[in-house]
Amino acid sequence: LKGHVVHDSVFSTRKEANSVLFEYIEIYYNRIRRHSANGWLSPEAFEQNYLKSLEGSNLHNSV
Repeated sequence: LKGHVVHDSVFSTRKEANSVLFEYIEIYYNRIRRHSANGWLSPEAFEQNYLKSLEGSNLHNSV
């Protein structure tokens, strides 16, 4: 976090700092971070795998 957002940054207000930190953590980091609950996949990779499995089951069921 320090190397990506805080280092060399000057924030005018605490609100601005909170906004930047929130955006980094919630929008960027949590979407790429691997989670043990997802089989050590990132949430985005897990969702892509899930959607692909749904597509495959829909094709299989329609035949």
